[in-house]
Amino acid sequence: MSLYMHITSKKGFGTGITTIGALKKSGPKVHFIPHHYSHAPGSFFVSPYKEAALLGIDGSGEWATSWLGYGNGNKIKCISESFFPHSLGSFYEAVTQFCGFRTSYDEGKTMGLAPMGNPNTFKEEVKKIVSVDKNGRIHFDLSYFNYQNMSWKRCSPKFFKIFGKPRQHGEEFQQHHLDVAAAFQKVLEDTVLEICDILYDKTKADYLVISGGVSLNSVMNGRIVRESKFKDIYVMPAAGDNGTAIGAAYYLYNNILDMPRNYVHLNPYVGTSYTNEEIENVLKGAKISYEYYDDISEKAASLLEKGKIIGWFQGTMEIGPRALGSRSILANPAFPEMKDKINAEVKFREAYRPFAPSTILEAKNEFFDLEVEAPFMLKVCNVRKEKQHIIPAVTHVDGSARLQTVKEELHPRYYNLIKKLGIKTGVPVVLNTSFNIQGEPIVESPHDAIRCFFSTGLDAIAIGNFLIQKN
Repeated sequence: MSLYMHITSKKGFGTGITTIGALKKSGPKVHFIPHHYSHAPGSFFVSPYKEAALLGIDGSGEWATSWLGYGNGNKIKCISESFFPHSLGSFYEAVTQFCGFRTSYDEGKTMGLAPMGNPNTFKEEVKKIVSVDKNGRIHFDLSYFNYQNMSWKRCSPKFFKIFGKPRQHGEEFQQHHLDVAAAFQKVLEDTVLEICDILYDKTKADYLVISGGVSLNSVMNGRIVRESKFKDIYVMPAAGDNGTAIGAAYYLYNNILDMPRNYVHLNPYVGTSYTNEEIENVLKGAKISYEYYDDISEKAASLLEKGKIIGWFQGTMEIGPRALGSRSILANPAFPEMKDKINAEVKFREAYRPFAPSTILEAKNEFFDLEVEAPFMLKVCNVRKEKQHIIPAVTHVDGSARLQTVKEELHPRYYNLIKKLGIKTGVPVVLNTSFNIQGEPIVESPHDAIRCFFSTGLDAIAIGNFLIQKN
């Protein structure tokens, strides 16, 4: 657990992480900004909304696990908080461990597993665990869990008695594992929708800003978009702990120092980038044969049309856990076998796990049932029924997809690739997954990309204006 300490002087402000023991009695004014304030309020100050309801949901900040509030201009108001051990994040970590996955890491696997089960098998039992009061605070029956005792075993004997034997890592899934995952996912969604109704009634705001680790549950976010009273939601791409420094900085700058809001985080491409000269030096140093193309998007689209799987390393790296077209592995979603092929030969991960589609914004409504934009791949929607057989490799078992909508002005090269593939095939949609193998981070540098390319079943890599292919 940590507190974010911000020191304000006459010359400006600084942000950092320290311990309480480092605090001196004299000196500049010190603001301790709790973890949850770095989430929801901080995300509000970089959102496109002047006014919004605010919701932070996490495993735990210092002790807060959820934060409900309202933001208008530079001011925020807290409506209610929940505190550990009453935590939706810990609730979901428990079922993640029950399914044989790593906690605080593999929750996305649980979300992907859930559509394969029947939520109704255990839903009524799971509903007994969690309740929400009139102010949106969360309350749990802790007899199902051990995490409140700081145990690495999240589930209690009662949990196993009711839900069955847990899966050990590497074992086959049994039907009750799938059904428990489905029930916990469904109750998570229903609980957050109940909180959203309370938030709307208390704020009457048109928009919702949601953050914290649980906000990365894109299936939940999709239901908020479809079923809540809010017109749209904003979830920044680094909505978990990786974005707390950004949130803390803007909370201090805009709220505490009352400086004008001057930044909207709608562009996720804020990381490192490499010039063609830098890339070519790496390729020459590795003695790799390559070709140069003025229009690398056209060449890559031609390979995708033929069913090739390519690594796509272009421009400035994206922030957050989702690959958004700068450090991506791409394929043609029209090939039915493509999902299984990439899982087995490239990503080396579980066969059930789905892949996400990226489409140009103009084609969104033709293929997907989503009324709003989804630039950060954090809102799951349904693939239109008449299109599911056309893009089977990105349609999950329940007909859903974690969509990314792509604008030309944000990533022109990626946009042009998708558009050119659409011209060739009639389907302006690509399968997009992160450029890495399971258990490793997304590639950052040309060295990383080349290493991943030669250690996987990728057919080609488009890196800058250069193309490398395997014979």
